[in-house]
Amino acid sequence: MQLLKDDVVLVTGGGSGLGLGVARYCRAEGAEVVIFEISAEKVRQLREEFGPEVLVIQGDVTKLADLRACRAAILERHGRLNALIGAQGIFDGNIPLLQMPEDRLDTLFDEIFHVNVKGYMLCARVFFDLLQATEGAMVLTTSTAAYAADGGGLVYTASKGAIRSLVNQLAFEFAPHVRVNGVAPAGIANSQLSGPRSLGLEGQKQSDIPKDAFLSMFRSLSLLQELPTAEDHGPIYAFLASRHNKIMTGQTVVADQGLLNRAVLKTAG
Repeated sequence: MQLLKDDVVLVTGGGSGLGLGVARYCRAEGAEVVIFEISAEKVRQLREEFGPEVLVIQGDVTKLADLRACRAAILERHGRLNALIGAQGIFDGNIPLLQMPEDRLDTLFDEIFHVNVKGYMLCARVFFDLLQATEGAMVLTTSTAAYAADGGGLVYTASKGAIRSLVNQLAFEFAPHVRVNGVAPAGIANSQLSGPRSLGLEGQKQSDIPKDAFLSMFRSLSLLQELPTAEDHGPIYAFLASRHNKIMTGQTVVADQGLLNRAVLKTAG
């Protein structure tokens, strides 16, 4: 059984990392995948990988005009939309508040909240009617940072907490026609989350952390020791996005390898 057979699934931020892994998984589950991505270079790479079978659209989730153009392209190509999976995001480098330059706090807040929160809000508004018509689903990406400190810096953590609340409110407002759920990952192998331009970190990614150091930290905290890939998260997103999910809305699945199962008093084992 393919979870998403013949469904049209839009993945925002699907050009790399988590979004690309989820898009690949959804395609393997039978979906007609649409990928929305801001980077021209990533768009080129996506078109090389998938060819004409996957509709790849360049655009910015913070711009209403770009999302409306995406909506029009989906209708022209497929005539419907069954699910929207939000995977875009910006990290803040895990920089503590007191180490952030005061004169950059405004721009840092605006940059991260525009992409991480406003982008999801605009997507919900633009694509609601298409999802309502198919009794479809939205799946948004938050983080374990929304549940516990030190999963990022202050601004990133606040944005992920906002997404968790956004899931609750959208599920309430869109019921019973559209199911809205979230996924809160922890560590992801080869994460492509980039830093903010406002701090000069746009060229840095989470995957730039030395692999051995990252794995050592991850394994000291997690009950499951294998660092998951982006594709490993695919089954959770695919189920929540599918018509087979008839029981969950307004929920966030914490996909944390047991990280938050207990207070950290000693290492596992």
